[in-house]
Amino acid sequence: MLRSGPKLLVWGLALWAAIGLGQAAHAAKVQVLVQDAAGRALENAVVYLDSREAKAATKPMSGVQMSQFQRQFQPRVLAVTVGTPISFPNRDSVRHHVYSFSPAKPFEIKLYGGSSPPPVVFDKPGVVVLGCNIHDNMAGWIVVLETPFQVRTDAKGSGLIPDVPAGSYQLRIWHPGLPAGASADEQTLVLSGDVQLTHTLREVRQP
Repeated sequence: MLRSGPKLLVWGLALWAAIGLGQAAHAAKVQVLVQDAAGRALENAVVYLDSREAKAATKPMSGVQMSQFQRQFQPRVLAVTVGTPISFPNRDSVRHHVYSFSPAKPFEIKLYGGSSPPPVVFDKPGVVVLGCNIHDNMAGWIVVLETPFQVRTDAKGSGLIPDVPAGSYQLRIWHPGLPAGASADEQTLVLSGDVQLTHTLREVRQP
């Protein structure tokens, strides 16, 4: 028969603390600042960590939207995992005709207004460039990834990827201002704890 008492309680607390420390030691935060060659912050850069283990942990996301508002895609850039369905609600008073010719996901949503037609499933990795047949100034980008460890930078060029298991990764950074068809910048990153780094995209232009 088990009896509770001070010794058992102390042992239980010690075990709980050890488990917590073990989990903390195996997860890291990756803080990245992305800038151009002039040192200006780059918003909408997609920062992600690739590895065999990250690919195995990838699952589709839910509830993702890229709306049209004020005749722009909002957000202009989305980063999602493979298999994610995305809806395209039209929040303008005019109709839009959304399309992509990108090999990663060619599709077309013909002229519509209001609620989105059925979501589009993005089932292949790659960069999908969006346009509107009615409004030539509209452009959007969906980056489909095989990793859950990803972030899109904010107006200050900053992004945080939390809860990344320790290990070796390829850190990749993509931005819509890179030359058409250009690959993401990349470097090897070995994680054993929290990391802060600054990355300069030298060939990028502000889109």
